[in-house]
Amino acid sequence: MDIGLDALPEALAGLAVRPGDPDYQWVRSSRMRGGRPALVLRVRNAHEVAEAVVFAGARPVPLSVRSGGHGFSGRSTNHGGIVIDLSAMNRIEVLDEGSRLVRIEPGARWGEVAAALHPHGWALTSGDHSAVGVGGLATAGGIGLLGREQGLTIDRMRAAEIVLADGRQLRVSAHENADLFWAVRGAGFAFGVVTAFEFAAEPVGLLGHAHLIQDAIDTAAFLRAWAEAARSAPRDTTAFLTVGRPHDGRVIAQSTILVDCEDTDLIRARIRPFLAAGPPLVQHVGLADYSDVVPEPEGLCTAEGEPVSRSGLLDRLGPAAARAAADLITGGESHFFQLRAMGGAIADVDSAATAFAHRSAAFQVVAMGIDPARLDRSWEPLRAHLSGLYVSFETDIRPERLTEAFPPDTLARLVELKKTYDPHNVFHDNLDLTRAPAGRRSEPRPRPELR
Repeated sequence: MDIGLDALPEALAGLAVRPGDPDYQWVRSSRMRGGRPALVLRVRNAHEVAEAVVFAGARPVPLSVRSGGHGFSGRSTNHGGIVIDLSAMNRIEVLDEGSRLVRIEPGARWGEVAAALHPHGWALTSGDHSAVGVGGLATAGGIGLLGREQGLTIDRMRAAEIVLADGRQLRVSAHENADLFWAVRGAGFAFGVVTAFEFAAEPVGLLGHAHLIQDAIDTAAFLRAWAEAARSAPRDTTAFLTVGRPHDGRVIAQSTILVDCEDTDLIRARIRPFLAAGPPLVQHVGLADYSDVVPEPEGLCTAEGEPVSRSGLLDRLGPAAARAAADLITGGESHFFQLRAMGGAIADVDSAATAFAHRSAAFQVVAMGIDPARLDRSWEPLRAHLSGLYVSFETDIRPERLTEAFPPDTLARLVELKKTYDPHNVFHDNLDLTRAPAGRRSEPRPRPELR
């Protein structure tokens, strides 16, 4: 399909990378997914973003927006379309020392943010991988390794600058375009391109940092014990669990645990319940700076292939849910399974305060595989226990996923705002709000088991 590249505005001509250009191999794919876009625009400022959005919005091809390009969802590249690449917009600056207010552009990666904030003794909760871009995570939620103490990344946001589909540039905050500020915090991908964020960082000193490798052959029992340790931990403790495919009949589980404390005896006490979940094979526990836990990323990394992932939220991991998760892991269709602890400060925020509304969730769960049909068959028994969906890890963008990602009142409000801020649905490459069930409110999902 001819997408009219001859009509590329002069302001964008020097930013364009096309198939056959020397740099194309480095920008066509993301860290997780292969792509062959017809055009990549490497913008450097909000004005160029606006030009790129207006140009792309007038063409009937996929439009992807890339900040770090790490995301599981694969939305940062495409085949035959246009990619707006924000990686050159990566500035990090302190706006106010007293309130710890920092301005961060979307192309910065979280490892770079951690390094920039470290000399001030500050940190922002930010997932668990240093190469993740600020823009993708901070418009979806941000379930991070300091989350139980700091909340979601979006809970630290105080303002943002966004380019709309028609090229307008707006500032959003609690006092400026407040309805759009609400939407940006959880569904920003559907409304525009955020070109800068303002966050309130938190003072963070040395942290207790544990990396545990454990035998999880009794997988359901291990998951229940681990989940109970994570759920009942004080909010200074946040834990993530990763389990791979069984190998030679063994199931190996790896935990990353952060404790915001420098008292080594207290750190050991916080880690002890996790060690009780299954026989430890390796354990490293010590003190670390947050910038060491999320170090500066090394270079660029591009991928091929089309991995699939399924994402959900759990209010509690009861016996039936643990068995379903264990069957998913031991069945071998999931190459990567993860539980991320939530609760704590995340649950302090009212569910209506942001477009991310699933504040009761105790865990985010994700499974990644290769074959969507086979992964779905293994995932479906667990889906019955889920209380919602986290968009950053979901590759299934069918309309029914909307009612899992957003509760009825939240979804209805987002649909109305979409009509105001993106009436022609330029930003539809993630979950498409215009495909929400029409004429009725979606029914709430059954409450998951609490035993």
